[in-house]
Amino acid sequence: EVQLVESGGGFVQDGGSLRLSCAASGFTLDDYVIAWFRQAPGKEREGVACIYNGDETLFYADDVRGRFTISVDRAKNTVYLQMYSVKPEDTADYYCAADVTRYYCSPYGFTQEYGYWGQGTQVTVSS
Repeated sequence: EVQLVESGGGFVQDGGSLRLSCAASGFTLDDYVIAWFRQAPGKEREGVACIYNGDETLFYADDVRGRFTISVDRAKNTVYLQMYSVKPEDTADYYCAADVTRYYCSPYGFTQEYGYWGQGTQVTVSS
C-alpha cells in the first residue's frame, strides 16, 4: 500500500531554514513522481516542487525557485524539501504527493490530481 508521511514542519523565523521530509512506503521512489504542494488558509493548493527518477526531472514553482531544493535519499526512501530564506508567505500546510504519471512533474502536472497524498505538515514563518 502506498503511504506518504510528512514531517519536519514547525515554526521558523523570516529568513530562516527548514527541511521537510516525506517518508514513502509501499512503492519505489524511482518509479513515481514525488511532489510537494502547499495550501495556505483561504487559498488554493499550489504545487511547490517535484522530482522524478532522482534528478531526471525537476521542477520548482517560480516563487520558490532558488530558495527551495527537492531531493531524494533512495536508501531511506525519503524525499526532502529543503527550504531556505523562508518568507511569511511560505506559511502553509505542506503536503507530499506521488503519482505514477511521469509527466506530472511539470506545470501541467501540478494542475492534475496526484494519486497519493500524505497527511500534511504545517509550516509557519514568523514575520
